[in-house]
Amino acid sequence: MIGWLQGEILHKQPPWLLLGVNGVGYELEAPLSTFYDLPPVGERIVLFTHLAVREDAQALYGFRRERERDLFRTLIKVSGVGAKMALAILSGMTTEEFARCIQNQDKTSLIRLPGIGPRTAERLLVELRDRLEAFSLPGIPGEIRPTAAAMGSTQIGTPLGDAISALESLGYKAVEASRLVRSVEQPGLSSEELIRAALRAASGKG
Repeated sequence: MIGWLQGEILHKQPPWLLLGVNGVGYELEAPLSTFYDLPPVGERIVLFTHLAVREDAQALYGFRRERERDLFRTLIKVSGVGAKMALAILSGMTTEEFARCIQNQDKTSLIRLPGIGPRTAERLLVELRDRLEAFSLPGIPGEIRPTAAAMGSTQIGTPLGDAISALESLGYKAVEASRLVRSVEQPGLSSEELIRAALRAASGKG
């Protein structure tokens, strides 16, 4: 099991990250909450990791904070919640805000996240109700983590294009991703800023 990696950021384009460690490039998938806190390409960083081994593939997931990885591991144990949905949850909410949703049985906020319908939200509320005490989450207000934004030109490699790609990777349909980004687009915004603004718009907190 690979518990953590320390290395140089070689490339980052949400949700993918390439980390150089002692001459080996590790490709990781990460939630947008991790991307918000990454230093520039070329800088060194430590990421907590989770290795998923399946019959047809191996996938490595990276997290800026151990608490995020712990929540990811808790989420993928819930029936019907896979890695993609778990990443979408971590991208759309802080760990503190998600814990409050569970504690308050806030089904409405969960349904706002991409890919989560009423049945899945209900399953999360029921199955995680007694599991989140281990996080010792504070009761302070948490900020919704925006996910991605859309744009006029969908060219990958531009801030707008990267933002749209990130939103789509979380489960937003292309049309909806584009609509969200167009609603928050401003000159000079980075992809991370577009993502944050678009998620706020999606959650109704824009």
